[in-house]
Amino acid sequence: MKTEGCNIIIYYSMRYRHFNRRKFLRDTLYSAAGIMMGSNIPDLSGTKNPANPAFDIMKEVMKYRKIDAHEHVGLGGTVEAQIDFADRLNIEKLVISKPIPDYSVNVPPATPEEFRKCNDEVLSAMKRYPDRYLGQVYVNPVYGEESLEEIKRCVDQGMVGLKVYYQVKINDPLFYPVIEKMIDLKMIILMHAVTAIGFAGHRPKYGNQQMNASAAEDFVEAAKRYPEAMFQYAHTGGGGDWEYTCKTIRNYPNIYVDTSGSNNEGSMIDAVLKYLGEDRM
Repeated sequence: MKTEGCNIIIYYSMRYRHFNRRKFLRDTLYSAAGIMMGSNIPDLSGTKNPANPAFDIMKEVMKYRKIDAHEHVGLGGTVEAQIDFADRLNIEKLVISKPIPDYSVNVPPATPEEFRKCNDEVLSAMKRYPDRYLGQVYVNPVYGEESLEEIKRCVDQGMVGLKVYYQVKINDPLFYPVIEKMIDLKMIILMHAVTAIGFAGHRPKYGNQQMNASAAEDFVEAAKRYPEAMFQYAHTGGGGDWEYTCKTIRNYPNIYVDTSGSNNEGSMIDAVLKYLGEDRM
């Protein structure tokens, strides 16, 4: 199930430390299916009846307060539908942005004019649902001065973080002034990421269509240069080698991950917990 081009992925406040996070995160993988299928949810073996037919997955999901830490607006669907899905999963707040995937057909380049339009759409959604949406400003560091001006404009209007795509890699010197600005603001940087699966002993560092997408090694380089910055490695559930990613970044505590994506394998949550711990997920 997708809303606004991004799967609903559950995050939770670290204040709620009394429950079993591993069990909760595993169970929430079923939650999207629960919306559409009610109680008739297949288990991992493919049978219709779960091992414990008395277990109500949606009841378990609804017990906890949640924040969706990686969402988008303006990429398909409506904000009303997105809020509806959030309500049905008891997601209190959603962190939203609108990036420009300018490798796609008929998508304008990420110029200052265009990324301002994207941020205006996010600001509009924030005004419509001020108690639900937390905005992240999107910029293209190729335009350094304009990016810094846009960060100020959007933060002044209530945005709480930065979302960046693959126009510039996170360890590129063009990014340094933007990272330094976010350090001053004490705000997190959510960066689109791709770590391709290796083949025959070779690991391609970049995706086929996204030559400037940041890989795990790029995050490490940025984190070493700026240990006071906060980096969010996007969508370990988006395909690629998430286990390699977790092993690569595990010794850099200022790199966090989110598990959004459409390819969440059954062992991914356990692996992220094993390598990074609950406070970095």
